[in-house]
Amino acid sequence: MDNKHTICMEIAGPTAMWTRPDTGDCPVSYPAPTYSAVKGICESILWGPAVQVIPTRVAICAPLQYHNYQTNYGGPLRKSSIMATGGGFQLLATVLIDVCYRLYAKVIPVTRETKARLPEKANSWDKNTTAPGHAYQDIFNRRVKRGQCFCIPFLGWKEFGPSYFGPFRERTQVEASLNMTLPSMLREVFSDGYASESRFTFDQNVSIKNGVIEFLPRGDANA
Repeated sequence: MDNKHTICMEIAGPTAMWTRPDTGDCPVSYPAPTYSAVKGICESILWGPAVQVIPTRVAICAPLQYHNYQTNYGGPLRKSSIMATGGGFQLLATVLIDVCYRLYAKVIPVTRETKARLPEKANSWDKNTTAPGHAYQDIFNRRVKRGQCFCIPFLGWKEFGPSYFGPFRERTQVEASLNMTLPSMLREVFSDGYASESRFTFDQNVSIKNGVIEFLPRGDANA
């Protein structure tokens, strides 16, 4: 199987929010992007349903700084009575500021089950490509170097855009003094791949060692 193709990039920004689901309606951020957030950022550079982007590691490259954030929410999760009047409610959150991360992933072909759900155009590309992982890797690397993307990446919430995304910068240093264990960390919402139903999975006892999170293989994630 074509499983040796790796990709990496750096992303930084003034504000980030990697929401912990257990923190309710006043959400608090994880210290680093989740598995699914890393996958989403990579796919914002190059999206291709014929391959799987498998996040492997995140390096935290800035001190952890939490900040109180307030905004007026006007989305679909409001109560129906509030929506009927056009009103909103004030959302309080604890976010991260001045963040920087190095993201790592590998790229492999999709499974046979996922191929059955792919659109015709994606299957056609897959049939005409002898090494889809290698093709994705090459295109991804070109786009990262040029600052191109499929859609603008964001740092958790869409309003938190990056100040930089691209290749690793020489001045960036991993925060090697960071060591902690997260009792539980969201892994994925759509764990069965493209066009699948939602199925939340979590990783347990996630370690940040010397500023780095190593994501477990999928079989070690708990639903």
